[in-house]
Amino acid sequence: MTSLDKPSTPEPGSPHGAPADDQSAVTQAALFDAFGGIRGTVETMLPGLLFVMIYTINRDVKLSALAAGAVAVLLVIVRLLRKDTVKHAFSGVFGVGVGVAFALFTGSAKGFYLPGMIYGAGLGVAFTVSALVGFPLLGVILGPVFKENLSWRTRNPGRKKAYVKASLAWGIIFLVKYAILFPLYWWGDATQLGWVLIALKLPPMVLAVYFTWLFLAKAPPPIDVIAEWEAKEAAETAARENRA
Repeated sequence: MTSLDKPSTPEPGSPHGAPADDQSAVTQAALFDAFGGIRGTVETMLPGLLFVMIYTINRDVKLSALAAGAVAVLLVIVRLLRKDTVKHAFSGVFGVGVGVAFALFTGSAKGFYLPGMIYGAGLGVAFTVSALVGFPLLGVILGPVFKENLSWRTRNPGRKKAYVKASLAWGIIFLVKYAILFPLYWWGDATQLGWVLIALKLPPMVLAVYFTWLFLAKAPPPIDVIAEWEAKEAAETAARENRA
């Protein structure tokens, strides 16, 4: 039986030795699911877009904030009624809720954007630092998605290297994005800031996910530690039954 503590050499035809094209497709599907896909992206962007549109038209911070908050809650309700996964919708409504609270408290449209900007810049720092210290944050996030958990740290050095590169790419992209946005927050108009923020919502994310797919698709396949543990449990159960 393969040891759970040492790297294993995939056998031909095994899941760990999947063809490169299959591995690329699996990676693409896993990333698509992990980051919410098209629907999750739309749900993330819609409340902020509504806020900017309403504020651009009537300059009413309260109405803009309440409309954005209402739409975010409505998206969660729709998912609950359809019995769909709500993890992306809930994270979105939480972020919008904090932004709404800041906007209403400060009476400024810029207050709606500030919490998300601080969070995004913090993520940029976290991704960068985690890559530089050799404990890439993206590996922690995606490990459970690929059923490898943290096995990449000690058992799959090629995959760890890919996670380091991908985390560094996320960090740099996020930091560049907020290096553009924060000067607008300090010195620009609230409407201008809102539209630039909307414009920069999707392209940096797509670029970061693309780099992640590029690095992981070329990396060694993930080690399915869940399957290994199940196989170990089955073997131990069979051994006990044979001894009985």
